[in-house]
Amino acid sequence: MAELHDLSAHEQWLALQRGEIDPVQLTEHYLARIERLNPEFGAFVTVTPDAARERARTVRRDVAKTAPLWGLPFGDKDLWLRAGVHAGFGSRLFADFVPDTSDEIVETLDAAGGVSLGKTNTPEFGLPAYTESLAAPPARNPWDVTRGSGGSSGGAATAVASGMLPFAPGSDGGGSIRIPAAACGLVGLKPSRGLVPGGSGIAALAGLPVAGPLARTVADAALLLDGMIARVGGRIDHHYTLRAPGDGAPLLAAAVRGEGRYQLGVMTTSAWDDAYDIRIAPEARAALDEAVSAFTAMGHGMEETALEPDATYAPAFRTIWQAGAANIPAEGEAERLLEPLTQWLLHRGRELSARQLAESLGALTAYERSFIHQLSRFDAVLTPAMAMTPRPLGFFDAEDGEHNFEQQVQYTPFTSMVNVSGVPAITLPISMTEEGLPMGVQLIGRPGGEATLLALGAQLERRVRWQQRHPSCW
Repeated sequence: MAELHDLSAHEQWLALQRGEIDPVQLTEHYLARIERLNPEFGAFVTVTPDAARERARTVRRDVAKTAPLWGLPFGDKDLWLRAGVHAGFGSRLFADFVPDTSDEIVETLDAAGGVSLGKTNTPEFGLPAYTESLAAPPARNPWDVTRGSGGSSGGAATAVASGMLPFAPGSDGGGSIRIPAAACGLVGLKPSRGLVPGGSGIAALAGLPVAGPLARTVADAALLLDGMIARVGGRIDHHYTLRAPGDGAPLLAAAVRGEGRYQLGVMTTSAWDDAYDIRIAPEARAALDEAVSAFTAMGHGMEETALEPDATYAPAFRTIWQAGAANIPAEGEAERLLEPLTQWLLHRGRELSARQLAESLGALTAYERSFIHQLSRFDAVLTPAMAMTPRPLGFFDAEDGEHNFEQQVQYTPFTSMVNVSGVPAITLPISMTEEGLPMGVQLIGRPGGEATLLALGAQLERRVRWQQRHPSCW
């Protein structure tokens, strides 16, 4: 007989709706798995069993079953505040910080009927593309514990891939959902800028970070994303944020139906090609070829395309990444609590002039317009998810910030340009290497094109059946 975690999140939700299981039972199941597996894998930095049990009882008693995530467990990324729960931001600088207020995305997930089990692992302030901080054990890849889970939503990916959670919310400022999803064999969706009110990107520098889902199936990703989109009376409640394009309809329907034939571009160029030596590993190329063959066999139009070279992108993005670290509240002796990469970013960010920042913001705005225009003839564009296989723990240079940044770009050259452009993208776990490591592809959509990406993902999932693959810890 299947265990509860063998069911997809959507199947668990249906079972909850039918009364076959209840939120308390489901919470206890996942808490038991966390207790058994988390010491080895480092998915959670804080587990809140008592609060989770009380929350599950509250949901069962007081929350309407019509809530989109009713009774489903999840974990808060440890960049988000939850009142009364330690928020470490992946840093020793916040070893003792317990907030008395919650972030909007946390309140949204609660309003959707979810049950938080704790805080998922993240690197220091979510800055790197790997989750190996000095504040907590590394987030290990469930497929190979000598490999990392990517970042910055690495703990969330580890939790879902190992069956410690049915799905997990994350945030993505340069690939931080899609990178760990690809590394751990999951579906990861970065929404359009402005779609998720509690993590819209609108208020952030250059509008880079947005909140989105990591899941084992396309339908599960859509289910969680619907819960992250604050709907009131069936309509998106965007408060003070700007509305992303799209019709506002629930996305789960598009993922379940998986219908349509589309014109797809196929691309292996990136915005970093002129600045760094970008090489696509054979395993990444093979995954892309497999996806091209599958989509072609399903009747989609396929056309190779390439980005125009743009020498302004790399220095502008570096500037914004450094500027984003400038306001980390570390002064004097407190800087010693920061990791070398964070110190490098902080110092570079604080050395920037207002003119440099303004020029970089202008360059990225121009890049956004150019990127969308260049790809506008396609319904979606297919790229490798990563240029390399999941990286071994300790691969990234811990001392040299310049070298570290270069390594991250070479690992994940296809993700940050999507954040700059504000468009949606989804990573799909199409294949496994001979070593048993997941490899994925990325589909980049038009602004507001989440439904198209989910439909394409569902079609590929029905063909590949990646949800039937599990690591040995399962």
